[in-house]
Amino acid sequence: MIEIKTEKELELMRQACRITAIARKAAADAVAPGVTTDEIDRAVHKAIKSHGAVPSFLGYAGFPASACVSINDEVIHGIPSKKRVVHEGDIVKVDVGAYIHGFHGDCACTIACGEISEEAKRLIEVTRQSFYEGIKFARVGNRVSDISSAIQAYVEANGFSVVRDFVGHGVGKNLHESPEVPNFGRAGHGIRLQAGMTLAIEPMVNVGSYGVKVLADGWTVKTKDGKLSAHYENTVAITDSEPEILTNIDGEVL
Repeated sequence: MIEIKTEKELELMRQACRITAIARKAAADAVAPGVTTDEIDRAVHKAIKSHGAVPSFLGYAGFPASACVSINDEVIHGIPSKKRVVHEGDIVKVDVGAYIHGFHGDCACTIACGEISEEAKRLIEVTRQSFYEGIKFARVGNRVSDISSAIQAYVEANGFSVVRDFVGHGVGKNLHESPEVPNFGRAGHGIRLQAGMTLAIEPMVNVGSYGVKVLADGWTVKTKDGKLSAHYENTVAITDSEPEILTNIDGEVL
């Protein structure tokens, strides 16, 4: 069942999402050559707890950390480690969530560690912009697949591919709610969007093919061909007018 949020519930979600955005910014600020992925995770944990919230990911289905930290050909769900060091030229994906007052926020970004390749820069830019191409269609009366189709069209027009095995989703009282929000598909299909729906829209984009694999740890997802991948996500509210990006800090979106 799709949860339609009241204005009071949306205000609570704005609070959760703002803290989530603060944690994402803390992660981005922590990325530097020589830093471990565990240190990035600890920065996220501190940011969330210092604002009175709880990390949504910690313990979720057994996940052992407050953030997913994935490097280079790792797509999503990387487990932070004291042994995993970030190097100059890496691209680092950080996915975070915060829970407070009964609601979750969820967002992610891809961060350049120092100077990165031109290909990596373009991948990050296209992935981020594909999100914005998608939310042009996040309006009452449109269908979920209108968002999906716009993301796929933009990504593929720029020579990259969209991950098919993992998708966006509703978010609210639960971290994952209906409906699923794929980053691919034909427009004009699926449920119609209604005011009060809150969606985690999250393009995952690969340089090579869209094929991915899950590693033996049961969490980390990598590209099958070993090529780079990027990830970008915000929690978005469907309103009677423009879509509202909830995962922002005082109106600014990372």
